[in-house]
Amino acid sequence: MHFGDGEIPEEYRRYVGRKVLFITGATAALIFSLVFSLSMGAAEVPAVEVIRSLLGSAVSERSDIIVINIRLPQAVAAVLAGAGLAAAGATMQSILRNPLGSPFTLGISHAAAFGAAFAVMVLGGGVMSSKTVGAVSITNPYVTTLAAFIFSLLAAAVIIGISRVRGASPEVMVLTGVALGALFTAGTMFLQYFADDVQLAAMVFWTFGDTARATWTELAVIAGVCVVCFVYFIANGWNLNAIDAGDETAKGLGVRVERLRLVGMLLASLLTAVIISFLGIIGFVGLVAPHMVRRIIGADHRFLMPAAMLIGALLLLLSDTAARLMLAPHVLPVSVLTAFMGAPVFLLLILRGRRK
Repeated sequence: MHFGDGEIPEEYRRYVGRKVLFITGATAALIFSLVFSLSMGAAEVPAVEVIRSLLGSAVSERSDIIVINIRLPQAVAAVLAGAGLAAAGATMQSILRNPLGSPFTLGISHAAAFGAAFAVMVLGGGVMSSKTVGAVSITNPYVTTLAAFIFSLLAAAVIIGISRVRGASPEVMVLTGVALGALFTAGTMFLQYFADDVQLAAMVFWTFGDTARATWTELAVIAGVCVVCFVYFIANGWNLNAIDAGDETAKGLGVRVERLRLVGMLLASLLTAVIISFLGIIGFVGLVAPHMVRRIIGADHRFLMPAAMLIGALLLLLSDTAARLMLAPHVLPVSVLTAFMGAPVFLLLILRGRRK
């Protein structure tokens, strides 16, 4: 079939234009949602005042304190965590060629939960103190965070190590992750069985994903890891597309499949471990966000990866805002809301896919 000189480029331009339009719209929605999130709460701040505070020209010192010191760190944590978990999920789903691939499917979150429980029981991180009426916090959060981080990376190292011995196939990685998830869950249950009331409360408290935990210093660490991983994932968009076509096809195109799979798994695991260790376990964002984007703009990773990051950030930011407002003045942990929302959305995506 013969095509005119401008026909194919015009079709490709429309193909790219639709994806760029979606990414632009998602960016605008994220900015609007950020301003909305910063304005809403027990003390409402007008959107104009929020913008002035962000630009450093606030009229009211009260508004400046509420926006910059109280709400902005939590909103930034939600954006970074949502984007990071979505990027990790999209990467794992691609390199494993498994739609259920996610940081939680591979047992990394279970390893973090065991690390936190170990810190509470063995390292003395489980002493609780009440800061406000009805609120508790772990008084030694750095020990708990470090233990969760170490065990998360240990799980990733085991997956990668077994993959090197048995070959970096999707099946090996997924089965290893399932086995590790069962192992660390059993270990956590073992520690909980021998814990006293205070230690058990500390373990359960840590597992609640909470974006309000992180300080600006911790957010800087999360942001640094996110930037490095995002650059790698986006730069390898063509290679991830090739892997989606099959290992043999990818190798024929010059892609070093095993290396990309191992490095991608390592960075996705590192990204997940950092987020979980600072904020606790936040489920379903890394699983659902990439699937939502695929159904709208397709599976081209040059556009899927940045779009999944934006949608993940938007989902977690809106969920966090809703969690703050639903039971005000009480704050619902965002992980509870993401689980309630994520499970039905994912089931709906599965059903729609079956119909097609």
